[in-house]
Amino acid sequence: MLGPAPGNASSAKARRLVEMTAAYRPLDGVPDEFIAADGRPRGHWLEFFDKMAGLGSEDIGRRFEVIERNIREQGVSYRAYGETVDRTWPLSHMPLLISERDWAVIEAGVTQRAEVFEGLLADLYGKGELVSDGVLPAAAVTGSADFLHPMIGVTPRGGKYLNLYAADLGRGPDGQWWVLNDRAQAPSGLGYTLENRLNLSRAFQSIYREMNVRRLAPFFQSFRGGLASLASRSDPRICLHTPGPYSETYYEQAYLARYLGFVLVEGADLIVRDGLAHVRTIAGLKRADVIWRRIDADFADPLELRGGSRLGVPGMVEAIRQGNVGVANALGAGVAETPALLGFMPTLSRRLLGEKLILPTIATWWCGQAAEREYVLERLEDMTVGPAFGASPNHSSLSRSVIAGELSEPRRQKLAASIRERGADFIAQEVVRLSTTPVWVENRLEPRPFVLRVYAAMGPDGKFQVLPGGFCRISDRLDSRAVAMGEGVQTADVWITSNRPVEMTTLLPQNDAVAIRRIMGNLPSRAADNLFWLGRYLERAEATLRLIRCLARRTIENEDMSQEGAATTQRLRKLLSDWGAVPAKPPTPPTPLGFLNSALFNIDEFGSAVSLARDSKRTASVIRERLSGDTWRIIVELCKQLEAGRGPLDEPEILERADVALEEIASISGLAQENMNRVAGWHFLEIGRRLERAVNTCRFVRQFGMEQARATDFDVLLDLIDSQITYRSRYLVGVAPYPVRDMALLDPYNPRSVAFQTQRLTEHIGALPLLRHDGMLEPPRRIAIEVDADLATKVASCITADFVISVERRLMGLADAVAIRYFLQGANAARAEKQVGLA
Repeated sequence: MLGPAPGNASSAKARRLVEMTAAYRPLDGVPDEFIAADGRPRGHWLEFFDKMAGLGSEDIGRRFEVIERNIREQGVSYRAYGETVDRTWPLSHMPLLISERDWAVIEAGVTQRAEVFEGLLADLYGKGELVSDGVLPAAAVTGSADFLHPMIGVTPRGGKYLNLYAADLGRGPDGQWWVLNDRAQAPSGLGYTLENRLNLSRAFQSIYREMNVRRLAPFFQSFRGGLASLASRSDPRICLHTPGPYSETYYEQAYLARYLGFVLVEGADLIVRDGLAHVRTIAGLKRADVIWRRIDADFADPLELRGGSRLGVPGMVEAIRQGNVGVANALGAGVAETPALLGFMPTLSRRLLGEKLILPTIATWWCGQAAEREYVLERLEDMTVGPAFGASPNHSSLSRSVIAGELSEPRRQKLAASIRERGADFIAQEVVRLSTTPVWVENRLEPRPFVLRVYAAMGPDGKFQVLPGGFCRISDRLDSRAVAMGEGVQTADVWITSNRPVEMTTLLPQNDAVAIRRIMGNLPSRAADNLFWLGRYLERAEATLRLIRCLARRTIENEDMSQEGAATTQRLRKLLSDWGAVPAKPPTPPTPLGFLNSALFNIDEFGSAVSLARDSKRTASVIRERLSGDTWRIIVELCKQLEAGRGPLDEPEILERADVALEEIASISGLAQENMNRVAGWHFLEIGRRLERAVNTCRFVRQFGMEQARATDFDVLLDLIDSQITYRSRYLVGVAPYPVRDMALLDPYNPRSVAFQTQRLTEHIGALPLLRHDGMLEPPRRIAIEVDADLATKVASCITADFVISVERRLMGLADAVAIRYFLQGANAARAEKQVGLA
């Protein structure tokens, strides 16, 4: 079949280009990225839309859907400040395009600004000449809570204070790029920048390649090398210190740790011993050479900084003081973000570098100076007024910036009185509307305000390198003056386009001098703990689902209304009640259907199927850097399956929902078996699963397989341990007590038996590292071997209820022994006399 003639194809493309761009109108008096000040489209934007038009509207729509689906499946998420529920990452379908010419100015300006702040920090925590010479008022520095007195006179390891700096930029009314804010405490957004690039470049691969977009990998290679250069060892252990899973940007922290090969740690994972920082691992304390912190500096050490901090590590300041650990950014670097300093930046640049600022800052006045204060008060209605020392000033009544002209007259008078009384607590800035960029809204392009965050990292050569791109936030409000990640905000990938082909680079090393390594011995105790409990929660959810399915089948079939059958059904209900799947004492006795719906969907009961699935997801979210994308997607789908359309369902629907959930749990187990490396993390996941399965099977046997059991009970037991087919193939007669007990408890070839679990537990625990090297068995291995030996030497005819209870209790004791030995948290982690190989 012949396609359209070339002329017709070209004409259709031109028509689509006009349809796409003709209606686009910049906002009056606001600079725009697509349309220049002379009213003409910028060339690189026109080239991009021309290539987009060549795809066709249907193809564009499909690519947009791919972007959104990938974001959902990958679980890319964030939290707005103060929220506890993750939001799906809001990625714009359009990139922000910046030409080489514009980028050259931004790159030079951000580099210069980073150098100014590096010099500023070195002086403030060193000689203090800027204050003593009158270049900076002392109050503009000491008024900031981020100026840390314990760090005065402390030179960071490597001699640099800023390893990562970021500047928030916008195009000013004169068409030039202006700096809106500086980020030096713990700049966020790098991980999301990578995710944005990954998704946009995949969706528009040909356009991305043809427009010669500059690559991000060299920046991350330089940043990683810069951090490694802070260590004294050639193969350092670099840790990313996260505030934890409740951080607004925990997803990107886990993503960056995985991408860069860093160890993701929380404060409880770290300990300072003899002036050295260590990670608490399952193999004992391991030296932490470099720590990239994502917590605010004053939380880093409760001994010398913020006393109530539970995020930091006691003794960290002393370890830094002795030069035994590199911390990026240096503690105290956050003072560079102080808004009061913005007005002094031109002076600081001339003093420290002998240069004029390349990127101007929005005109800023610190009201701690008499002349500046009076200037602000005279023009208050035309100013934006904010706290001089960040969002939590010591005395200011303002927690965020306000436009004075938009306040009521009484509030404006009150603000003016506060400025007169305590001027040092306030800054004032010009009111500037942000520039706009094209955004795809309901099948058309519209302008939206944006803020561009650009990053500079200290490389191994001691020089700053700027990321060729950035983190762009776009507001849906046309009059926005600032953009924070909250409701109605999108992000966009940032493309620095070039007229020349760009070099293809990755994070792969450029030589063959990398030592081959197959086993990592630095699994943090917290990660091991969470992997262990992920296995337990998944297995617990499976057991609960099997009970629900078994009860639903008997309710549907109504196969045995005898006293014996009713007693079996009652035992199923009692076990679900004892496990916390349903209320122990409901206000009114539930119907059989209500009971099943509650056990499956009741989020208020800790033992319900949906609650256990949520526990699995919560635990998995803490160790996402150690799970494959497929595993995470299935865990998310498991939760959705049990959360969607909660009741009341009828019995067949309940059966179907339970079957699908069980298939998803089986998929997770299959991925763990086939895709996880057989290293410590996999062993702990398996230990959790095997322990939980063994304990649950013991409980099943006690309920449905002992002296009081009847034929219907044994039949239920075979269902619960998924062994009906195996039993029928072995025994031609019906269910009999001894064969069923043997299959459930003692059969080493049945993957559902207790004996099979204890064999695997002995193997997994035996593969874990030792703390003692005196030839004595450590408690977890000793208990596992004892229980396994008892089961291996037992015969079915001698099994009693007391024996089953004994096995169950010893398995629970084994779980406690594993926790005590490997999950070193709190005070019990400090066992220096037993630690070996503090490498």
